[in-house]
Parts: sequence; structure tokens; C-alpha cells
Amino acid sequence: MNFRAEIDIMPLKELLDPQGKAVSSGLKKMNFTSVEDVRIGKHISIKLSANTKEEATTQVENACKKLLANPIMEGYKFELIAE
Repeated sequence: MNFRAEIDIMPLKELLDPQGKAVSSGLKKMNFTSVEDVRIGKHISIKLSANTKEEATTQVENACKKLLANPIMEGYKFELIAE
């Protein structure tokens, strides 16, 4: 079966997000006064094949833990879509 994983990786809420702070400041200077906070992360889309959805989930989990996300600084979540 073919799957697509849509992965969102974000800095942990406990950590400072300098990119988010810079964008938040820029938006406020442009009169977007209702902006309270900005967090910037990354989105990754992966196409993969696996025999079952559980196997695909394991593959994506391993990819996130071993390469895509830094567990000290980032958290992740993903949606797995059968194609």
C-alpha cells in the first residue's frame, strides 16, 4: 500500500522561538495589532510504501525520532493518509 505522511514539527512550547518572535514583532510593526504570539516550525510530506498502516506509522515514527525532529527542542505530530 502507498501512504503519504504529513508531518508538522514545532519547537517545544517551553523554549524560546527566535524566528517566531521576529515575525511577531514585524507583524505588530505592520499594524497587525491582534497578533499575540507566533511559533515557526516546519512541515514535511513523505510518500512511502508499507504492507499495513501500522507498519507505515512505525516507519514515520522512526524517521521523526531518528532524523526529522530534535526531541530536545522539538515536538512532532503527523497524519498518515492512504493513497
